[in-house]
Order: sequence, then structure tokens, then C-alpha cells
Amino acid sequence: LEWQTALQLFSQMVEGKVELHTITLGATVSACEKAGQWENALQILSMVGQSRVQLDLVTCNAAIGACANGAEWKSALQLFSVPVWHALQLDTITFNAASSACAANGEWERAMQLGRATVQS
Repeated sequence: LEWQTALQLFSQMVEGKVELHTITLGATVSACEKAGQWENALQILSMVGQSRVQLDLVTCNAAIGACANGAEWKSALQLFSVPVWHALQLDTITFNAASSACAANGEWERAMQLGRATVQS
């Protein structure tokens, strides 16, 4: 399974104190997204604060997508409040992923609010 291999390699890099890069982080979070492994994606993101890795929009979108695929709309919305994300130019993909997470869980009001935010940005 791709996500398990990605997590194993990522863990080995962390344990071996190999310097992490944005691409490594993004690839691992993306693998978690595809498998709906939202908890693992969020755990990886939590490690960013302990390293010098810069978050990019692709990684952030993948994390929200992982939450959406795992039907975790609350976690997807909580990611919007992470201070480091405020510096990023969130895009349509970001809002669509979060909106999908809300809609999939019957949170239509929140999905509509995100849709309005997309139009305004």
C-alpha cells in the first residue's frame, strides 16, 4: 500500500534525522490523502512545527483532502485556523476540498459558506 510505504519512509527519515523537504512532506501527505488516512496526514503536519520545512499550498490542500476523504469535516475546517496557513494564498482546490468534507457529512450550511468564501477570494 502506497500510504504505508510513504509513512514508513517518512518515519525512517525523521528517526535518522534526515533533513525534511517540502516535497517529501507533500508526497507523504498526498499518499495519506489518497487513502483517506486523515489522522496520519495531520500527524505529519504536526511535525512541521518541529522542523524547518516550509508548508506549501499543495501539502495543505492534500491535508484538507485527506480529512475530506476520511469524512472529517471538523478537522478539515480546523486546518483553516492554523496560523502558518494564513500566509498561503488558499485556492479553489482548498475551498472545494473543505466544502466536500462538509457536504459529505450533511453540513450543507458550512459547505455553502465555504463556497461563498471561494467566490470572495
